[in-house]
Amino acid sequence: MTLPLLTYPLSSQNQRVEGYEIFGDEQPRIYTMDNLPKGAEVDEVIWAAYRQIFNEQQILQYHRQVGLESQLRSHQITIREFIRGLILSDSFRRLAYECNSNYRFVEPCIQRVLGRNVYGNREKLSLSILLATRGIKGFVDALLNSDEYQTNFGDATVPYQRRRILPQRSQGELPFARTPRYDQYYLSQQQSLGQWRSYSNGVSDRSAAVYRRVLFAVPTISVAVLVATIIFVAAPK
Repeated sequence: MTLPLLTYPLSSQNQRVEGYEIFGDEQPRIYTMDNLPKGAEVDEVIWAAYRQIFNEQQILQYHRQVGLESQLRSHQITIREFIRGLILSDSFRRLAYECNSNYRFVEPCIQRVLGRNVYGNREKLSLSILLATRGIKGFVDALLNSDEYQTNFGDATVPYQRRRILPQRSQGELPFARTPRYDQYYLSQQQSLGQWRSYSNGVSDRSAAVYRRVLFAVPTISVAVLVATIIFVAAPK
Protein backbone atom coordinates (compact mmCIF):
# COMPACT_ATOMS: atom_id res chain seq x y z
CA MET A 1 0.00 0.00 0.00
CA THR A 2 1.36 3.41 -0.98
CA LEU A 3 1.74 5.83 1.90
CA PRO A 4 -0.05 9.18 1.50
CA LEU A 5 2.07 12.30 1.19
CA LEU A 6 2.78 14.23 4.35
CA THR A 7 1.30 17.70 4.32
CA TYR A 8 3.62 20.69 4.50
CA PRO A 9 3.14 24.49 4.40
CA LEU A 10 4.06 26.42 1.26
CA SER A 11 6.50 29.12 2.31
CA SER A 12 6.47 32.45 0.48
CA GLN A 13 9.53 32.15 -1.74
CA ASN A 14 10.33 34.31 -4.74
CA GLN A 15 8.50 32.14 -7.24
CA ARG A 16 5.27 32.53 -5.22
CA VAL A 17 5.44 36.33 -4.99
CA GLU A 18 3.34 38.17 -7.55
CA GLY A 19 4.84 41.20 -9.21
CA TYR A 20 5.42 43.03 -12.46
CA GLU A 21 8.34 41.46 -14.30
CA ILE A 22 10.87 43.71 -16.06
CA PHE A 23 12.98 41.38 -18.16
CA GLY A 24 16.69 42.09 -18.41
CA ASP A 25 20.09 40.44 -18.41
CA GLU A 26 19.56 39.03 -14.91
CA GLN A 27 16.35 37.25 -15.85
CA PRO A 28 16.65 33.60 -16.93
CA ARG A 29 16.67 32.85 -20.63
CA ILE A 30 13.81 30.57 -21.58
CA TYR A 31 14.57 27.67 -23.93
CA THR A 32 11.54 26.14 -25.59
CA MET A 33 10.55 23.92 -28.50
CA ASP A 34 7.26 25.77 -29.10
CA ASN A 35 8.46 27.44 -32.30
CA LEU A 36 9.94 24.21 -33.70
CA PRO A 37 13.60 25.29 -33.70
CA LYS A 38 16.09 23.65 -36.04
CA GLY A 39 19.83 23.04 -36.24
CA ALA A 40 21.86 25.21 -33.87
CA GLU A 41 18.72 26.37 -32.04
CA VAL A 42 17.92 22.78 -31.06
CA ASP A 43 21.52 22.35 -29.90
CA GLU A 44 21.05 25.31 -27.55
CA VAL A 45 17.86 23.80 -26.13
CA ILE A 46 19.55 20.44 -25.58
CA TRP A 47 22.56 22.08 -23.93
CA ALA A 48 20.25 24.06 -21.64
CA ALA A 49 18.53 20.84 -20.57
CA TYR A 50 21.85 19.15 -19.78
CA ARG A 51 23.02 22.23 -17.90
CA GLN A 52 19.81 22.33 -15.86
CA ILE A 53 19.79 18.65 -14.87
CA PHE A 54 23.47 17.71 -14.69
CA ASN A 55 24.91 21.17 -13.94
CA GLU A 56 28.01 22.42 -15.73
CA GLN A 57 30.36 20.62 -13.29
CA GLN A 58 28.99 17.25 -14.41
CA ILE A 59 28.50 17.77 -18.15
CA LEU A 60 30.85 15.44 -20.00
CA GLN A 61 30.74 13.84 -23.43
CA TYR A 62 30.48 10.49 -21.66
CA HIS A 63 27.12 11.44 -20.10
CA ARG A 64 25.39 12.43 -23.35
CA GLN A 65 22.16 10.58 -24.12
CA VAL A 66 22.44 10.36 -27.91
CA GLY A 67 19.25 8.36 -28.35
CA LEU A 68 17.16 10.89 -26.45
CA GLU A 69 18.76 13.76 -28.37
CA SER A 70 17.87 12.10 -31.68
CA GLN A 71 14.25 11.62 -30.61
CA LEU A 72 14.01 15.26 -29.51
CA ARG A 73 15.53 16.55 -32.76
CA SER A 74 12.96 14.59 -34.78
CA HIS A 75 10.16 15.78 -32.46
CA GLN A 76 9.30 12.25 -31.36
CA ILE A 77 9.44 13.29 -27.69
CA THR A 78 8.78 16.52 -25.83
CA ILE A 79 11.13 18.49 -23.59
CA ARG A 80 9.34 17.07 -20.56
CA GLU A 81 10.03 13.52 -21.75
CA PHE A 82 13.63 14.50 -22.53
CA ILE A 83 14.04 15.79 -18.95
CA ARG A 84 12.56 12.54 -17.64
CA GLY A 85 15.05 10.55 -19.70
CA LEU A 86 18.00 12.57 -18.39
CA ILE A 87 17.01 12.08 -14.75
CA LEU A 88 16.40 8.35 -15.23
CA SER A 89 19.65 7.85 -17.15
CA ASP A 90 22.43 5.70 -15.69
CA SER A 91 24.75 8.71 -15.54
CA PHE A 92 22.41 10.80 -13.38
CA ARG A 93 21.64 7.79 -11.23
CA ARG A 94 25.35 7.30 -10.49
CA LEU A 95 26.16 10.99 -10.03
CA ALA A 96 23.22 12.07 -7.88
CA TYR A 97 21.00 9.17 -6.76
CA GLU A 98 23.30 6.34 -5.73
CA CYS A 99 25.69 8.66 -3.86
CA ASN A 100 22.99 10.40 -1.80
CA SER A 101 20.36 9.37 0.68
CA ASN A 102 16.72 9.79 -0.36
CA TYR A 103 16.43 12.80 1.94
CA ARG A 104 19.35 14.60 0.29
CA PHE A 105 18.47 13.51 -3.24
CA VAL A 106 15.09 15.25 -3.07
CA GLU A 107 16.49 18.78 -2.73
CA PRO A 108 18.54 19.00 -5.99
CA CYS A 109 15.67 17.34 -7.88
CA ILE A 110 13.20 19.98 -6.68
CA GLN A 111 15.67 22.72 -7.61
CA ARG A 112 16.49 21.35 -11.06
CA VAL A 113 13.05 20.08 -12.08
CA LEU A 114 10.63 22.55 -10.46
CA GLY A 115 13.00 25.53 -10.52
CA ARG A 116 12.62 26.48 -6.86
CA ASN A 117 14.05 25.67 -3.47
CA VAL A 118 12.38 23.20 -1.14
CA TYR A 119 9.77 24.63 1.19
CA GLY A 120 11.49 23.11 4.20
CA ASN A 121 12.45 19.88 5.92
CA ARG A 122 8.81 18.79 5.94
CA GLU A 123 8.65 18.75 2.14
CA LYS A 124 11.98 16.93 1.88
CA LEU A 125 10.71 14.30 4.33
CA SER A 126 7.43 13.95 2.46
CA LEU A 127 9.08 13.50 -0.94
CA SER A 128 11.78 11.20 0.43
CA ILE A 129 8.98 8.88 1.62
CA LEU A 130 7.47 9.09 -1.88
CA LEU A 131 10.86 8.19 -3.36
CA ALA A 132 11.23 5.23 -0.99
CA THR A 133 7.76 3.83 -1.71
CA ARG A 134 7.47 4.44 -5.47
CA GLY A 135 11.12 4.34 -6.52
CA ILE A 136 12.98 6.90 -8.57
CA LYS A 137 10.73 6.47 -11.62
CA GLY A 138 7.56 7.08 -9.62
CA PHE A 139 9.20 10.03 -7.88
CA VAL A 140 10.25 11.65 -11.18
CA ASP A 141 6.81 11.05 -12.70
CA ALA A 142 5.21 12.73 -9.68
CA LEU A 143 7.35 15.84 -10.19
CA LEU A 144 6.90 16.06 -13.97
CA ASN A 145 3.15 15.32 -13.83
CA SER A 146 2.51 17.82 -11.03
CA ASP A 147 0.34 20.88 -11.60
CA GLU A 148 3.29 23.07 -10.58
CA TYR A 149 5.50 21.73 -13.37
CA GLN A 150 2.74 21.79 -15.99
CA THR A 151 1.74 25.36 -15.12
CA ASN A 152 5.26 26.78 -15.20
CA PHE A 153 7.02 24.74 -17.90
CA GLY A 154 4.52 22.53 -19.72
CA ASP A 155 5.73 20.04 -22.31
CA ALA A 156 7.98 22.30 -24.38
CA THR A 157 10.04 24.47 -21.98
CA VAL A 158 13.32 23.57 -20.26
CA PRO A 159 13.01 24.12 -16.48
CA TYR A 160 14.87 27.09 -15.01
CA GLN A 161 15.24 28.80 -11.66
CA ARG A 162 12.09 30.86 -11.37
CA ARG A 163 12.21 34.47 -10.23
CA ARG A 164 15.72 34.40 -8.77
CA ILE A 165 15.86 38.19 -9.02
CA LEU A 166 13.11 40.46 -7.67
CA PRO A 167 13.06 44.10 -8.90
CA GLN A 168 12.79 45.53 -5.38
CA ARG A 169 15.82 43.56 -4.09
CA SER A 170 19.43 44.58 -4.45
CA GLN A 171 20.57 40.94 -4.39
CA GLY A 172 18.67 37.86 -5.50
CA GLU A 173 18.82 34.21 -4.54
CA LEU A 174 21.96 32.21 -5.27
CA PRO A 175 21.80 29.95 -8.35
CA PHE A 176 20.87 26.32 -7.72
CA ALA A 177 23.60 25.07 -10.09
CA ARG A 178 25.73 23.33 -7.49
CA THR A 179 27.23 19.88 -7.17
CA PRO A 180 25.65 17.31 -4.82
CA ARG A 181 26.24 17.63 -1.09
CA TYR A 182 29.72 16.41 -0.18
CA ASP A 183 29.31 15.04 3.32
CA GLN A 184 30.77 11.91 4.88
CA TYR A 185 27.88 9.76 3.67
CA TYR A 186 28.34 10.97 0.08
CA LEU A 187 32.09 10.27 0.27
CA SER A 188 31.57 6.78 1.71
CA GLN A 189 29.04 5.99 -1.03
CA GLN A 190 31.47 7.10 -3.73
CA GLN A 191 34.20 4.92 -2.23
CA SER A 192 31.91 1.88 -1.97
CA LEU A 193 30.79 2.33 -5.59
CA GLY A 194 34.37 2.69 -6.83
CA GLN A 195 33.88 6.31 -7.96
CA TRP A 196 36.50 7.64 -5.52
CA ARG A 197 39.88 6.10 -4.68
CA SER A 198 41.87 6.98 -1.56
CA TYR A 199 45.59 6.38 -1.08
CA SER A 200 47.53 5.50 2.04
CA ASN A 201 48.98 9.01 2.42
CA GLY A 202 45.59 10.63 1.90
CA VAL A 203 46.44 12.06 -1.52
CA SER A 204 43.92 11.23 -4.25
CA ASP A 205 45.44 13.37 -7.02
CA ARG A 206 49.15 13.04 -7.77
CA SER A 207 49.12 15.26 -10.84
CA ALA A 208 50.65 18.24 -8.98
CA ALA A 209 53.96 16.39 -8.48
CA VAL A 210 54.06 15.47 -12.16
CA TYR A 211 53.41 19.08 -13.17
CA ARG A 212 56.27 20.29 -10.94
CA ARG A 213 58.70 17.84 -12.56
CA VAL A 214 57.62 18.92 -16.04
CA LEU A 215 57.92 22.63 -15.20
CA PHE A 216 61.43 22.01 -13.89
CA ALA A 217 62.53 19.70 -16.70
CA VAL A 218 61.37 21.78 -19.69
CA PRO A 219 63.46 24.93 -19.00
CA THR A 220 66.45 22.81 -17.93
CA ILE A 221 66.40 20.85 -21.19
CA SER A 222 65.87 24.05 -23.19
CA VAL A 223 68.91 25.72 -21.62
CA ALA A 224 71.02 22.61 -22.20
CA VAL A 225 70.02 22.47 -25.88
CA LEU A 226 70.75 26.19 -26.28
CA VAL A 227 74.24 25.84 -24.75
CA ALA A 228 75.01 22.81 -26.91
CA THR A 229 73.91 24.72 -30.01
CA ILE A 230 76.14 27.72 -29.16
CA ILE A 231 79.15 25.44 -28.55
CA PHE A 232 78.53 23.61 -31.84
CA VAL A 233 78.25 26.86 -33.81
CA ALA A 234 81.27 28.53 -32.12
CA ALA A 235 83.52 25.50 -32.44
CA PRO A 236 86.27 25.88 -35.11
CA LYS A 237 85.66 24.01 -38.33
